[in-house]
Amino acid sequence: MKLIRFGEEGKEKPGVLLNDKRYDVSSIVTDYNEAFFENDGLKKLEEALKNNPALPEVSDSVRLGSPVARPSKIICIGLNYVDHCEETGAAIPEEPIIFFKSTTSLCGPNDNLIIPKNSEKTDWEVELAFVVGKKASYVSEEDAPNYIAGYCLLNDYSERAFQIERGGQWAKGKGSDTFAPLGPIMATPDEVGDVNNLKMWLTVNGKTFQNSNTSNLIFKIPFLVHYLSQFMTLLPGDVISTGTPPGVGLGIKPDPIYIKAGDVIELGIEGLGTSKQTAVAYQG
Repeated sequence: MKLIRFGEEGKEKPGVLLNDKRYDVSSIVTDYNEAFFENDGLKKLEEALKNNPALPEVSDSVRLGSPVARPSKIICIGLNYVDHCEETGAAIPEEPIIFFKSTTSLCGPNDNLIIPKNSEKTDWEVELAFVVGKKASYVSEEDAPNYIAGYCLLNDYSERAFQIERGGQWAKGKGSDTFAPLGPIMATPDEVGDVNNLKMWLTVNGKTFQNSNTSNLIFKIPFLVHYLSQFMTLLPGDVISTGTPPGVGLGIKPDPIYIKAGDVIELGIEGLGTSKQTAVAYQG
């Protein structure tokens, strides 16, 4: 299945994408939240759809929100592509680097990117994210695939000065509003195929900066589920973003490139769709 959420911000309804058409399933499902995933919601929804109910179609003109409701946490993995480590001058990590994005950074895939107040170094990062399907604590690597509900496209926007020059705490540069556009869809594993071989790309104003493949991940997804669950309980609906390949603005030599108001950022991952954000200056 391919899950979507649609409607104006804060009032999104659950839907599905079937044969490239959007359908409203709010008569079957309340929302794609922790309770939905915890209570076997994916299986129940799949069974309900097999009964072929007459579902209302949703216009392509309707805004898409994040395909999952606000999770308990958004966990990200830093420096998880060898060539990204090289472009930023960082050592290849011996263990996953973990940081969090604020849940308030979550937004729809095509919502505007708001450049934070006083920002001069807002940067892009195309990433493969996955959604936790059930409560996970001390999970074995072998059993990890059973804890994955699905996969999404995510742009891990980062304000590099806040991240690197303000005391070295990554969360400062990762959690601003609109810094985690997710979607357009959450695709269940059966829809994705080989998650370790998906093309991924990102352009700014039509110029390609990132062009890679998930085959280049240092720490693969089953290991990440296992590893993270040794340090915290993962809850149904939690979003885990797995890191970005090379081509970020910070890594451009000799002069890094950062996002300005009016820039258009487009990105995609094979099988998970595309998203598009237009950068706007903070107004407040």
